[in-house]
Amino acid sequence: MPSRRRFVAGLGAAAALTQPIRLAAAASPARIRNVEIFPIEIPVSREELEAGKYARYTFFEVETDAGVRGYCFDRGTDYRQLESVIRPALVGKDLFAIEEHLRAGLAQWGGVEQAIWDAIGKIAGQPVYRLLGGARSRLKVYLTCVWRGKADQSHVAYRDQADMAVRIKQAGFGGMKIRAWRPNPTDDADACGEIRAAAGPDFGIMVDRTADLNGLWDYATALRVARALEKHNVAWLEEPFARDDFLSPARLAREVDILVTGGERFQGLDAYRECLTQQAFDLLQPDVVLCGGLFMVRKIAALAQAFHKPVVLHGSMGLRLAGWLQASAAFGADWQELALITPPLMPEEQWSPALKVLNTKTLFTIRDGYIEVPQGPGLGLDVNRDAVAEFRIPPAPARSFYPQYPG
Repeated sequence: MPSRRRFVAGLGAAAALTQPIRLAAAASPARIRNVEIFPIEIPVSREELEAGKYARYTFFEVETDAGVRGYCFDRGTDYRQLESVIRPALVGKDLFAIEEHLRAGLAQWGGVEQAIWDAIGKIAGQPVYRLLGGARSRLKVYLTCVWRGKADQSHVAYRDQADMAVRIKQAGFGGMKIRAWRPNPTDDADACGEIRAAAGPDFGIMVDRTADLNGLWDYATALRVARALEKHNVAWLEEPFARDDFLSPARLAREVDILVTGGERFQGLDAYRECLTQQAFDLLQPDVVLCGGLFMVRKIAALAQAFHKPVVLHGSMGLRLAGWLQASAAFGADWQELALITPPLMPEEQWSPALKVLNTKTLFTIRDGYIEVPQGPGLGLDVNRDAVAEFRIPPAPARSFYPQYPG
């Protein structure tokens, strides 16, 4: 049986920092004039919503005195800090001074950071990934599939997961990730066995325990599950322990061949440095918004490169994916996770409502298992600002946009 570690062989080398940051020489100075953050809900039918179509976002806008606006769509509640913290920290400041903004707290507002980069890219006339030194224009894709209903997926038949894997493979995608949340820890390994039998030896299978979101495993359980997953040539086991536990994943990584991965909830560099020095993970998975934004992802990738560790970003979906693609292309990732996909929908079906806030007929181009990185300036989205304003909804502090599908 081939080593699971070969699945991501070469990813660390792909992150080589070969190009400097390139801002257009003729770019005029620009200052931040205003920041807006508010939730939107794109209208969909009840049937579409129940099927899992993605319609809710938080919208981030950075206005500059150069007449350029930067946009980002994500999720979150940054608007609660807009008046008291974010505007005072950013308004009137140099748009390009990312390091200064990070010291002022920008790492806590990843959606705002992406909108700033969108404005910078528009002024420079370049996609952000090129400004950050990247050259890769398309990324290999895997899908993370979560069925509606019970979060632990105990209601989903193994056969249904296997059938979805076959459908994903036939559509050209290289892999699929499932949750390891079933009450009997090895049941998910059995599901992987059925997926492997259906999808064949070359299809990537990944498994996500998601740390303490569904109860913590002890070490013996994690080792038993990892050994069971190895039998089915599963590529990696994600976050099998508490997120502040660096020693247990390091021990597990030494004892098993399957990759042990994690890091989606960390912010800034300190936790990633700890991961690397403790050798906690074989592969790091920052979340673009939670870690601090596009520039922070670039730093994390450089730090990981020094330890010869690959980076594959935690997943995203719909309009949110724009920043993720720019970040992955900037450091040369071989894979991009699309998450969370609600079977039987495929990505383009699930994200279709997003077209109502764009001036284009396509959101992202997915072909032969690869997603193309938008080549327009900034994050590459041609946003219809009037449509965004039309779909604005009042902030609801107690409302969870994604109650069933934490990602």
